[in-house]
Amino acid sequence: MLNANTLRRTVLSLAAASLPLFSATAAHAAAEIGQPAPAFNAQGADGKPVSLASFKGKTVVLEWTNHECPFVVKHYESGNIPQLQKEFTAKGAVWLQVISSAPDKQGHVDGPSAIKINGFRNAAPSGIVLDPDGKIGKAYGAQTTPHLFIVDPAGQLVYKGGIDSIPSASKADIARADNYVKLAFADLAAGRKLAHASTKPYGCSIKYAD
Repeated sequence: MLNANTLRRTVLSLAAASLPLFSATAAHAAAEIGQPAPAFNAQGADGKPVSLASFKGKTVVLEWTNHECPFVVKHYESGNIPQLQKEFTAKGAVWLQVISSAPDKQGHVDGPSAIKINGFRNAAPSGIVLDPDGKIGKAYGAQTTPHLFIVDPAGQLVYKGGIDSIPSASKADIARADNYVKLAFADLAAGRKLAHASTKPYGCSIKYAD
């Protein structure tokens, strides 16, 4: 008889297998590296307004998330994304989760629920941006959960793509993958051009409104 942990792993594996990796072929335009990051004004999960312009002068990470996606579960249950959030916000960066799942679709939550979920998974972002109509996601060309974008202090988009180099839902792959977020921050800190400025995202397709 399967115990609870084994059953959970089995369910997540089956779910991941049924969710094909989403390739970079979305119909909407994508934000371009080296260009100003698309501006946005939205509501945060705490009910307060949040805008990209308010963080000018700081490095900003935008992380598209869906708490029901097995690929997102991988990076939260392992502690990988929470660790990145804590590491880089401690160095002065702003880390914003973005939820673009439409109402009645997988991953859609209201503000209080999003905050509660982050408590359960030990997340430590600077804030949570609610994007139920998908306008912000489509402006950036966000395709998957997770999908990461990094904006430099001047407001230029300097990174977009996957969180790491191994597109799987297995926690065992995290340690041997190249973590593109860490590599990007290392290049930024050294004043170097990013070695991997644009990579292929992987995960569950974002559940935009039809």
